[in-house]
Amino acid sequence: MSHETAHGSATLINDIGLHARPSVKFTQLAKTFSADVEFALAAEGPWIDAKSPVKVMRAKAPQGTTLHLRAAGPDAAAAVHAMVALIERRFEDGGATAP
Repeated sequence: MSHETAHGSATLINDIGLHARPSVKFTQLAKTFSADVEFALAAEGPWIDAKSPVKVMRAKAPQGTTLHLRAAGPDAAAAVHAMVALIERRFEDGGATAP
C-alpha cells in the first residue's frame, strides 16, 4: 500500500479571499478525496485541516494570500491538483474566471 504525498500552492485572486462561500466550496471539494488534505498560510505552517469548515473559515485568508497545500493518501496528487484549480477558478464565484 503506497502512501502518496503531494504539495502545491495558489494565490487567492477572488475578491473576498477564503471566507464563507469559498470556504464551503473548499471543504466540500477536499472531502471528496480520501487523502488527508491540509493548507497553510505560510510554507512552514501551521497546517489546517481542509476538510473542517470551521477551521477553514477561521483562517480568514484575504485576497492576495498564497495558500500552501499538501495532501497524503492514495489520491493526494489529484486532491492538490483539484484544490489549486478551484482557487485559480476563483471558487467559481459569480462566473469570474482567472486571467
